[in-house]
Amino acid sequence: MKIDFFEKKGFICDMDGVIYHGNNILPGAAEFIEWLKREKKEFLFLTNNSNLTTRELHQKLKRMGLDVGEEHFYTSALATAHFLKKQKPNCSVFAIGEAGLLNALYDADITMNDVNPDYVVVGEGRTYSLESLTKAVNLVEKGAKLIGTNSDTTANTEDGIYPACGAIIAPIEIATGKKAYFCGKPNPLMMRTGIKLLGCHSSEAVVIGDNMETDIIAGTESGIDTVMVLTGVSTAETPQNYAYKPTEILSGVGEIADRHTPPDSFMFLNM
Repeated sequence: MKIDFFEKKGFICDMDGVIYHGNNILPGAAEFIEWLKREKKEFLFLTNNSNLTTRELHQKLKRMGLDVGEEHFYTSALATAHFLKKQKPNCSVFAIGEAGLLNALYDADITMNDVNPDYVVVGEGRTYSLESLTKAVNLVEKGAKLIGTNSDTTANTEDGIYPACGAIIAPIEIATGKKAYFCGKPNPLMMRTGIKLLGCHSSEAVVIGDNMETDIIAGTESGIDTVMVLTGVSTAETPQNYAYKPTEILSGVGEIADRHTPPDSFMFLNM
């Protein structure tokens, strides 16, 4: 099925593996963002990276030559803070994570508590240690609910992979016998929040990502058309291993801009 991107009002886009890899912009990403702006599309970058704040993400893209305002970013840290605020306003947490997570929690009026918190919240980052792990295990044993920002077990860098939240939180799950609740992709709650922020209906939106187990399944379960790009972790054969499939497969996001430039000479490629 070919998606008519001109008919879509809202674009929800992953970042790593779609717009950039590490600190390098991917081919066609700049053209894609310019197309979104030129066509006055609503767009939001949804990322499971809980380390960075929206300002830091803005600055990261700016260093790569891309000017994207802070309002166009939504992270798993923000999704986690939003979830906790709705579940239990003014709750307290013991948090393991970086500025992106801590700032999101503070902004949601959630306080830090290492004695008797309502939740133990785990993101990613350098603050993970045996001491923090031991503290988290004992707090969960005492009744704190275990929350993870996202279920990814690894994340990619230019130097290889590093353990992501799913791997970091696993020892706590094993030691306590308690399963974590993850707020980031593929949790449909994060995708539905994205749709709400864009101000459009799910039928008017499209999800773009490189991972069948986060972006594509989250979009599918939310009733949104999905595009899988081949600039990240997936190949054209990857969907054959799943019961669901993306609406369309593209070589990269630049193909969207190429397809619709100029408007009177669409180039629809056979996939």
